[in-house]
Amino acid sequence: MPRTALRICPLCEATCGLTLTLDDGRVTGARGDRDDVFSKGFICPKGASFPALDADPDRLRTPLVRVDGELREATWEEAFDAVAAGVRPVVERYGPHSVGVVLGNPNVHTVAGALYPPVLIAGLGTRSLFTASTLDQMPKHVSSGLLFGDADAIPVPDLDRTDHLLLIGANPLESNGSLCTAPDFPGRLRALRARGGTLTVIDPRRTRTARLADRHIAIRPGTDALLLAAMTHVLLTEDLVDLGESAPHVRGVDELAEAVEEFTPEAVAPGCDVDADTIRTLARELSAAPTAAVYGRIGSCTVPHGTLASWLVDVLNTLTGNLDRPGGVLFPLAATARAPRPAGPGRDFALGRWHSRVSRHPEAKGELPLSALAEEIDTATDEGEPVRALIAVAANPVLSAPDGDRLDKALGSLDFMVSVDPYLNETSRHAHVVLPPPPPAQSPHHDFAFNTLAVRNQVRYTRPALPLEPGRMAETEILARLVLAVTDWGLPCSWGSPRSSGAESGGGAESLGKHGTEPAAVDRLVVDQTLGKAVNDPHSPVHGRDPEELAKLLTGDDGPERRLDMMLRLGPYGDGFGAEPDGLTLDKLLAHPHGIDLGPLRPRLPQPLRTRSGRVELLPEPIAADLPRLRAALDERPAGFVLVGRRHLRSNNSWMHNVPVLTGGSNRCTLQIHPDDAELLGVRDGRPVRVKGAGGEVTAPAEVTDGMRRGVVSLPHGWGHDRPGTRLRHATTDPGVNVNQLLDGSLLDPLSGNAVLNGVPVEIAPGSNP
Repeated sequence: MPRTALRICPLCEATCGLTLTLDDGRVTGARGDRDDVFSKGFICPKGASFPALDADPDRLRTPLVRVDGELREATWEEAFDAVAAGVRPVVERYGPHSVGVVLGNPNVHTVAGALYPPVLIAGLGTRSLFTASTLDQMPKHVSSGLLFGDADAIPVPDLDRTDHLLLIGANPLESNGSLCTAPDFPGRLRALRARGGTLTVIDPRRTRTARLADRHIAIRPGTDALLLAAMTHVLLTEDLVDLGESAPHVRGVDELAEAVEEFTPEAVAPGCDVDADTIRTLARELSAAPTAAVYGRIGSCTVPHGTLASWLVDVLNTLTGNLDRPGGVLFPLAATARAPRPAGPGRDFALGRWHSRVSRHPEAKGELPLSALAEEIDTATDEGEPVRALIAVAANPVLSAPDGDRLDKALGSLDFMVSVDPYLNETSRHAHVVLPPPPPAQSPHHDFAFNTLAVRNQVRYTRPALPLEPGRMAETEILARLVLAVTDWGLPCSWGSPRSSGAESGGGAESLGKHGTEPAAVDRLVVDQTLGKAVNDPHSPVHGRDPEELAKLLTGDDGPERRLDMMLRLGPYGDGFGAEPDGLTLDKLLAHPHGIDLGPLRPRLPQPLRTRSGRVELLPEPIAADLPRLRAALDERPAGFVLVGRRHLRSNNSWMHNVPVLTGGSNRCTLQIHPDDAELLGVRDGRPVRVKGAGGEVTAPAEVTDGMRRGVVSLPHGWGHDRPGTRLRHATTDPGVNVNQLLDGSLLDPLSGNAVLNGVPVEIAPGSNP
């Protein structure tokens, strides 16, 4: 008999609630959960495709182990034995940094991906960590770290109460939002317009979001920081600064005024191709609005001055009094976050604590640039051993990182590679062991990361809609066993929670035991260490209590649920293990299957600040040191075409191109080009066009559209499914081209190490039919 089950959608950052229809052990339908406290029934095409994605026949069902050069099906025991035999000798011979860890963005969409990679990284003791963050969002983490002292303290726009929203480099009608978790982002923008608010979009393309706006400004790609600096200049020179309630918590206004003195609207206008009067109008309207929020995303991050642009977004929010203000931008407070500590000076945020071996890129937030992974594998230096073994979890950097051809070859040269992935894709095909997690319907879901970015405080948890199929292993167990397989010498436990702001953290050192230890040992270790630290913290609700007694109070069917229960109890809304009887616990959350609403975002300053001064640092030293590079950009003009990426509503990077219902239509790999440019070059709609960059050349069908600004072309991200040895039958029928192959990996934002993916110069010419 058909039945229904609730599931939070794991396919983008909107985290919508779904009602799944189940029949005969499979998902047969998906619709929006009208009773979900956050999404209230909203669903996008990705969520509606949940049954097809869950049942994709190309998903791996058993582990694969490379034998005599070929990947063959193996038992789980054989697979983990092979992992231990492959990784440990590399560490023993060459040291822990010779093992690289690559984390793709699907990790933040799963319980397992949130809970276990921090333990894995700490257990290995490696500094060779590479994640998708340096392909999209690291500039925002760095700017937040420098401004607020915490790289994860990212204020989000209060979409439901703002009067004026300025979007720069963001297209939420296609992306559903990024670093701003908001189900039905399109509906929230329409509601803003309906209540008389103003929407301004700054983007070189007339996107779906731009078409909804009151004003669309087609800026020259890569010049976002120039425009924002000029707006800052206007506020400061026209006496439009009003810090509002945040004034006691802000320092550096006078120094900031001196730092942006040269960025007048007249000086900036030729570089960003926005006239000076328009720049002044943008700043004045922002200042005059009753409430306002500036929100910048991928387009403003993946450019040469991404950290400066991200910094200036929050400088504008601060100078207009909209930081930490209802209707402005506010700091969310997730249920699993660390309970708020008393305000006061913190340890501050540090950059460049170590560097990559080859190009000496500084670490940011403990990570090295993913663009540098190939050279860290294939280049020998006197600065230590190359990366000789790699653990990739839900990552496909051959498509997602610059210069995939070089990385493709580098991966083939590794001594050993293990990939945790449901598919044999362009990256996992190089692995010596592939560990496939089960389909999402067979996994639990809680949004550890995205609730720290949500536009409303709430908490939801869904258990697996379907039991594990025979022969499958839960993703949480896969990653726990992976920790045990590669770290049997013990764990130096300085790791944090799924996000460093979380309630769960480690401390001390304790061995996990030998390979083959029950995977629950990983969870017990984390629980013991977290509770041990909590009882010694005078600000904790369990200060002075017995950690063993607290551990006995935890509920849940398994280790991951016990850890979630612990984090909820220790969190800002938790019961404190009985100290607050009405507070959150896992049992209480399970009794509310559609979630628990925790209310609108509220002002929190100065509590989130972790700078040494205990205040918002408007002009941090690393930012000031990078401003001369921005001044030099005042005189830069692209000589030819520049390239930008784009998002599709039915796609999320390279994840979903093997699902037929999500490809075709608008979700196609085409080169968008303005009609005037097409006519000048002799390019015809639908005909091949060649694109050449510093890293290589690709040929894609032309899509002639007046939605592009002249001199700019656009290719989507995540395509190029034409490499041999994959098992992606549908994706290979229309593979598209890999836009990142146009990049050689040398262009990075120096402060964050983020890849420059937008505003890069390319050559365009008509192609020939294959």
